[in-house]
Amino acid sequence: MPTYRFFVQPQIDQDAQRVIGYEALLRQQVNRNWVLPASFTAISVTDQIKLLAETATALNVAASQQTLAFNLNNAQFHDPRTLGAIVLFKKQFTNVDLTIELTEAPRLDELTRFSTVLHQYGIQLIIDDVGTGSNTYANIRNLLPFVDEIKFAMQNLRATHRDQRIPYELAFWSQIARTFRLRMILEGVENAADQALAKRFGISIHQGYLYGKPSLPA
Repeated sequence: MPTYRFFVQPQIDQDAQRVIGYEALLRQQVNRNWVLPASFTAISVTDQIKLLAETATALNVAASQQTLAFNLNNAQFHDPRTLGAIVLFKKQFTNVDLTIELTEAPRLDELTRFSTVLHQYGIQLIIDDVGTGSNTYANIRNLLPFVDEIKFAMQNLRATHRDQRIPYELAFWSQIARTFRLRMILEGVENAADQALAKRFGISIHQGYLYGKPSLPA
């Protein structure tokens, strides 16, 4: 049986100079190395939630009042067991500030139902990777009133050699965040120049290698 664990990467409030939470990133052990799983649906959401419970305990995020973010793709989002597993986790870990990051945009009717249930339990909802893949503004604009945050990943543009687009995209998405009263997270922060760019657009929540690579929770 493959072995899976959640690695975590810190999320920083640059203005306050403190860690405000962690994103849990699934990894699979292959020949003593931890790598991205070939398929994120190879392990059920129910089993991932069990790993998330271990991660929350190891980080002691309830006591530190830090958030713990957990990713769902569309296949996981549509799994009828997913919502129940997330709610059960929250009932068991009532003091954990849980956030769900959607890596792909669902339909509006699906999101409104999902969002309503999550918010009843104090669980926050993020649309991840805005501006890339299926998460274009045209696809997600009707979803924005029902979520709490958006995340922009600079590494997605860098991977396709579109670095020059980053300032224009940040100008656009930071304005969208203000319009919809959303918190915005900037991912892929690697150096002081990235910090300065974030400050230029008023983005104070950062994530990236500058603050730490994904690692097993201590």
